Amino acid sequence: MSEPAPAATARLTVRGAVVLGIGAMVGAGIFALLGQAGAIAGSAVWISFLLAGAMSATLGYTLVKFAMRWPSSGGLIVYLEHGFRSRRLVGVAAWLGYLTAIVVVGAMVAASFGDYAAVLLADAPPGGRLSRLCAVVLVVLGAGVTVAGPRLVDRVQTAVVGLLLAVFAVFVVGTLPHVDAALLAPSTYPGVDDIVASIALTFFAFLGFAVISFSGGDLAAPRRELPVALYSALAITTVLYVAVALSVFGTLSVDEVVAAGPTALAVAAEPALGQAGFVMMACAALLATASTVTATLYGAVGLSAALADSGTFPRVFGPGTRLGPHGGLLITAALMVALVTVLGVGALASVGSAVSLAVFLLVAVAAFRLRTELGASAVLTAVAVAVSGVVLVWFVVDLYASDRRSFWAMVVLVGFAAVVDETWTRRRPAADDRR
Repeated sequence: MSEPAPAATARLTVRGAVVLGIGAMVGAGIFALLGQAGAIAGSAVWISFLLAGAMSATLGYTLVKFAMRWPSSGGLIVYLEHGFRSRRLVGVAAWLGYLTAIVVVGAMVAASFGDYAAVLLADAPPGGRLSRLCAVVLVVLGAGVTVAGPRLVDRVQTAVVGLLLAVFAVFVVGTLPHVDAALLAPSTYPGVDDIVASIALTFFAFLGFAVISFSGGDLAAPRRELPVALYSALAITTVLYVAVALSVFGTLSVDEVVAAGPTALAVAAEPALGQAGFVMMACAALLATASTVTATLYGAVGLSAALADSGTFPRVFGPGTRLGPHGGLLITAALMVALVTVLGVGALASVGSAVSLAVFLLVAVAAFRLRTELGASAVLTAVAVAVSGVVLVWFVVDLYASDRRSFWAMVVLVGFAAVVDETWTRRRPAADDRR
């Protein structure tokens, strides 16, 4: 397999690709998920993040191999098209990928923004009416910014990532020296079952690593540089997540973290850094969540248009319909608002984690099937399939036992994707069927 041809002038260095990956992973996810993960894994959340990072590395290996063989901005869906002959499977996976990576992630992060905003504005409890109202306002404003200025979105996102890394550094340096070792003692850890079940949830904070696999065409030597960028970004992010988890759960008890919910980071900053630490982390959370929602909506424009153009999605998701040039954006924003008003952060995180991991599992299976053509290791691709499969099954079983509402929401989401794909397949004009 020959080296994919880079752009005439490489637009991205290895360092730039690493920063891109870190920026896609670090930020809103850690703010939104820490309390939810703590409810399952307790003070062993740092172990869950460590294992989720390792699992992400095995899945990242399969993505790199696909990106080297078939570089495409279509990402996971293109890889599935090459890995499976079933149009139905790819179609359902496309809907699930859109609904989880765009709609559910956006709604979850918006809900987290609402929780922080409600605390800062009126000291209101997370998940209340004010929280949901703030979340809805953010989605509407994010859609407006996306329509008005894509260049502004890019510049703001870059600035926010740099600011967030600086804030996390201050948080870790300020809190780690003051942690209470007794709160992190192995005797306080839950059973192995709970730790394994929580990996699917903490994996949600790593989802952005897939972005790096789309940058091959911008690197001077993608075959050599892409793996370096992906694994470096994952390593840095994993270390950061573990340090943050140790800081939070070494400062607050598990019950305090769970009670704080999405505001756990800000609450944990207060003992060591005072009220200024709480405000610093709360403001950072607002910036991170607002930036992520806007970036997610911006990404929805290109993704929905591409899927509409290929015939996978109805034309209404693309430009040139009765909804105007931003049909996909309007539909995505409406779906986010609907989820924010119905489900809380916890349910959104559980549903999104399980379904997202299922899509990545399919990609790993596709890589194993095509391992010879991809030049991939049979052992590493098999490990990716086995590890992600075990974690997914474990999490779903645990979800059924502990959170039936989220379990059935997940089932409904999968069923909805299957029904929508089947309905569209039957109604799609023959001219639009380009598979």
